[in-house]
Amino acid sequence: MKYGFLIFFFAFILSMIVYTIVRGCQVLAPYGYSKTVYLVLMIVLTTAMFGGLFFENQLPHSFARMLSFVGYSYFIVLAYLFTSFLLVDDVRIINHFFPFIGNIKILRLSAMLLTIGAVGVMMIYGNIKFNRPEVVNLSIKSNKPVQHKEIRIVAISDIHLGVSIDKKRLQQYVTMVNAQNPDLVLIAGDLVDRSLKPVIAQNMDEELRAIKAPLGVYGIFGNHEYYGESDHHISDFYRKSNIRLLRDTCVLVNNEFYLAGRDDKHNPHRKNLEDILISHSDKPVILLDHQPYHLEDAERNNVDLQISGHTHNGQFFPANLIVKSIFELGYGYLKKGNTNYYVSSGLGLWGPQFRVASQSELVVINFNY
Repeated sequence: MKYGFLIFFFAFILSMIVYTIVRGCQVLAPYGYSKTVYLVLMIVLTTAMFGGLFFENQLPHSFARMLSFVGYSYFIVLAYLFTSFLLVDDVRIINHFFPFIGNIKILRLSAMLLTIGAVGVMMIYGNIKFNRPEVVNLSIKSNKPVQHKEIRIVAISDIHLGVSIDKKRLQQYVTMVNAQNPDLVLIAGDLVDRSLKPVIAQNMDEELRAIKAPLGVYGIFGNHEYYGESDHHISDFYRKSNIRLLRDTCVLVNNEFYLAGRDDKHNPHRKNLEDILISHSDKPVILLDHQPYHLEDAERNNVDLQISGHTHNGQFFPANLIVKSIFELGYGYLKKGNTNYYVSSGLGLWGPQFRVASQSELVVINFNY
């Protein structure tokens, strides 16, 4: 099933590339050498994209980082150009049967130039947003018997440590976390991108050990922890980074509340939530579950607060609209019954370093119980 999806995905990407190259060359054919320049540029950028995707962990860090940035940025331009050409072709078909545009070639050229210009502006704006993470503040109250206590939680997700999110950026994130003076830090999955190799090469565990939280740092696996090395190696990295890994386990923190962590959905043998929380409902319960599917599970099991990530809130338009249609809660806060939910758009990101119609964020939760 997994390999079938990957074959379909890469076939679709290759089709996008071929279609966009062919249509662009047709548009630019009457304008001197512009067709040749476009063709060469698209081939070079396509090579950079696949080179970064498949070989970034085998290349020197500075070159791999540059290659990945160029390749992933090109993918955004490619996606919007593909959409633009597709829309123009739809108009061309309609115009064939119901003529309303005199010169379809001018429409193609105009659409291409406007798309490139608009995407350029959008990418500048999106990169600025990515480089300026927001702090989201929430106050959550447990419905369990009141102990008149409050803790300050910093929740982060989807950091995607690796080539693009490197040690220098991680230093900025850790400084940002510590500036919130948390009692407890929770990492809701996808701490590592696809491979531990660049993470270990840059000794990123040093930065993670610098996180200051009296009640500890806890984390769970996301889907990306299953894409690279074995889960055993990832678990070792968590331990080395002073992050207590929760994999279908529940722990009592400070003898006051329970903290549960589910393994990611990529593990077909992960436990049911009720098996994890059995006999753990007398005190407040906080749950980490990377992918925000089946929210009713937490409500049914009397969870006070569920924290998730995974969606990135689409990362850029219009993927945010797709996320909203897939998940009951694709981003933000929701309360169902006595259960509070927060789905974070993530502090880091995967792939292109742009945020359009979404934001990079760190979540500060004042949890009263």
